Amino acid sequence: MDNLSPKEIADEEMINQAFQELLNDYLATKHRKRVEIITKAFNFANQAHKGIKRRSGEPYIMHPIAVAKIVCNEIGLGSTSICAALLHDVVEDTDYTVEDIENIFGPKIAQIVDGLTKISGGIFGDRASAQAENFKKLLLTMSNDIRVILIKIADRLHNMRTLGSMLPNKQFKIAGETLYIYAPLANRLGLYKIKTELENLSFKYEHPEEYVEIEEKLNATAAERDKVFNDFTAPIRTQLDKMGLKYRILARVKSIYSIWNKMQTKHVPFEEIYDLLAVRIIFEPRNQEEELNDCFDIYVSISKIYKPHPDRLRDWVSHPKANGYQALHVTLMGNNGQWIEVQIRSERMNDVAEQGFAAHWKYKEGGGSEDEGELEKWLKTIKEILDDPQPDAIDFLDTIKLNLFASEIFVFTPKGELKTMPQNSTALDFAFSLHTDIGSHCIGAKVNHKLVPLSHKLQSGDQVEILTSKSQRVQPQWEVFATTARARAKIAAILRKERKVNQKIGEELLSEFLKKEEVRPDEVVIEKLRKLHNSKNEEEFLAAIGSKAIVLGDADRNELKEKQTSNWKKYLTFSFGNNTKEKQEEKEPQEKETINPKQILKLTEESLQKKYIMAECCHPIPGDDVLGYIDENNRIIIHKRQCPVAAKLKSSYGNRILATEWDTHKELSFLVYVYIKGIDSMGLLNEVTQVISRQLNVNIRKLAIETNDGIFEGKIQLWVHDAEDVRAICNNLKKIQNIKQVTRVEE
Repeated sequence: MDNLSPKEIADEEMINQAFQELLNDYLATKHRKRVEIITKAFNFANQAHKGIKRRSGEPYIMHPIAVAKIVCNEIGLGSTSICAALLHDVVEDTDYTVEDIENIFGPKIAQIVDGLTKISGGIFGDRASAQAENFKKLLLTMSNDIRVILIKIADRLHNMRTLGSMLPNKQFKIAGETLYIYAPLANRLGLYKIKTELENLSFKYEHPEEYVEIEEKLNATAAERDKVFNDFTAPIRTQLDKMGLKYRILARVKSIYSIWNKMQTKHVPFEEIYDLLAVRIIFEPRNQEEELNDCFDIYVSISKIYKPHPDRLRDWVSHPKANGYQALHVTLMGNNGQWIEVQIRSERMNDVAEQGFAAHWKYKEGGGSEDEGELEKWLKTIKEILDDPQPDAIDFLDTIKLNLFASEIFVFTPKGELKTMPQNSTALDFAFSLHTDIGSHCIGAKVNHKLVPLSHKLQSGDQVEILTSKSQRVQPQWEVFATTARARAKIAAILRKERKVNQKIGEELLSEFLKKEEVRPDEVVIEKLRKLHNSKNEEEFLAAIGSKAIVLGDADRNELKEKQTSNWKKYLTFSFGNNTKEKQEEKEPQEKETINPKQILKLTEESLQKKYIMAECCHPIPGDDVLGYIDENNRIIIHKRQCPVAAKLKSSYGNRILATEWDTHKELSFLVYVYIKGIDSMGLLNEVTQVISRQLNVNIRKLAIETNDGIFEGKIQLWVHDAEDVRAICNNLKKIQNIKQVTRVEE
C-alpha cells in the first residue's frame, strides 16, 4: 500500500466502495446468501483488470461491477449470474482462459462467461459486423442457459449509459445495434423497464436535438398531466377503498422514444399524441386464487365511473403474452374528453412486467409452469434457426428479429388446441409450425371453415385446418409469403436441396447439348449462354436447365456459332465503354483512401456532387440526422439515421459506419416530398403555390392534389436546399386557414 500514488489510492477506495454497494444490494434480495463466491469473483476480476482504464478514464473493473449491479437489482438474478457478470470481460481482455475460470468457479459460471466472450473470426467472415457473429454465439449459449442473454443485456445497458465517452461513429453503431437487437430482445424477455431505457438512450445519441425537444415539451406539460392524473384517479381511489383492496396507483408517461416513433409513423406533431399518460393500478390480491377475479372486479367497478372504449379491452390475464406479461388493459373516457388507458395488475404481475422471466424464478415455488413452457418454445425456435446456418449476417438478424420480437396472436387447431403464432403469420406458417411434412405438402387451408389460400393472414382467434396433398411440392414463391423464421428456414432448406438436384441434371443436359454441337464446355461458352438467358450466375443457369425452365435450342446454337462480324462490333462498343470506366476507376481510389472512420466526415457541396451518394431508400437532405456507410466498392453512401436500411447496416456492418456532419451553404438543391391534407375551399391551391413560390422562393417540381367529399390531400415535390427550408415551408403552409396537416414524407 505504501508506494501507491494518491490517484491509485482513490481508485482503490472507489472500487471497494462500489463492490460493497453490490454486496449490500445482493444481501437485500431473497437469494441464498453466497457472499464468498461473489467476493472471490470480484477479487479475481479486480486482479485481472488491474491498471486498465476505460475510455472515460475510470478503472476498468468499475464496468463489471456496474453490470453485476444491474444484474442483481434490475433483473433480479442470483450469485451465479453476479459472478459471471463480474468475470464477463476477463477471458476476452486478459490472458486467462475459460478453462481457468472453470477450474476456479466451476462449469456453470464458466459456461455463462464463455457465452459472453466475444468471438474472433466468425461464420460470416469479416464482411459482416462481428456483432452479428457474437449475437449468434450468444443465442447458441442462450438456448442452454437464458442467464447469458440477461447478463448481456445488462452489459449493453451499462455501455449505453456511458456511451458519451465513445467516438461518434462508434456511438451510432452501438446505438443502432441496441435499437435493432437488444431493445427488442429485452422486450421479448419481459424486461420492459430496461427496454424503454435502451430505446431512449439510443434515440438520444442518434437524434440529440429531437430528444431534447420532446423532453422539454414533456416537462412543460408535466403539471397539466399531474392535474389530469389526480382528477382522473380520485373517484377510482374512493371506489377501490370501498372494495377494501390494498393497492397503489401510478402514472406512466410514454417514453421519449415511443413518442417520437408515433410522431414518425402517424405523421403527427407532439401536440396530437393523446396517450402520453396511462394509469397503472397495482393491487395485492386477497389470495392467490382470487387474483384473476380481482382484476376483473376492479375493471367492472372503474367502468361504472368512466365509460370504457368498446374495442380496447386487452385481456392478457387469461392469455399471458409469450414473454410472461400479464395485465388487464382498458381504455376509459375521462371527464376531460380524452381516452386514458388503465393497466390493472397484481403485485406479482407487476414484478413480471418489470423484471420479465427473472421474476418467474421468484414465484417458482407456486407454479411458474405455464410461462416456462412459452420460454422453452421460444428457445426451441432459436435452436431451430441456428441449426440451419444462414450465409448472410443481415438475413440471420432479420430471421431472428422476425420471430423473436413479433407480437403474437392465438390460433386454434380443428380440435380446439390453442397455438401461439407471431403476428402477421400466414396459413403456410401455421402448417410448418405443426410439422415440416404438413408444411411441405400443404395446398390450402380452411380458416373458420372457409377455404383460403396459403398466403392468407391469420387473425387472433381463428380456427385453422390445413389441407395437404401427397403430390404437392414446396414452391419458390412460398418464401415470399412465409413470415415466421421456422417456415422460412425450412422452405429455404428444401428449395436448396432441390436446386442442387436440378443443377446436377442441368450440368448433364448442358454437356450433352455442347457435345452435340461439338463445342468444348469451358467457362467462356457457359458464360455466353448464361448471358443469353439473363441468369444471375452459373448455378442459377444450370438449375434452370435442370428444372426445364430453360430449354437449350436454336438461339443457343446461333449464340455459339455467332458470326465474326457481330463479335467485332461488340468489341468496339465494349472497348470504348470500358475504357472510360476503367480510367475513372483508376482515378477514384486515390481520393478514397484517406477515409478515417474515427473522424467525423464533413459533407460539403463539392463532396456531395463528386464523392458521396445519397441513399435512394430515404433521400436524406442537408440538415437531416445522417450517417455514412462505406459499401463493398468503397463508395460512401449517406443514409438518414432512422432509415430502416441504415438500422440493419448498423447492426450487421457496424464497423463500416461513419459519423458525418453537414457543412453546406444552400448551393445545391434536393428533392423532397411534402404531404398536405385539409378542408377543400376555393382558391386553396393558389394560396399553397403563393406561399411556396412567392414567399419562400422555392421551385415546385410536381404537384398532385385530389379532393374527396370536401377533404383534399396532396403531395408536392419541391427543390429545397436543406431541412431548414422544409421546416419553413411546412410552418408557413400550416398558417393557411384550411390546411390541417403538413408533413415531409419519404415518397
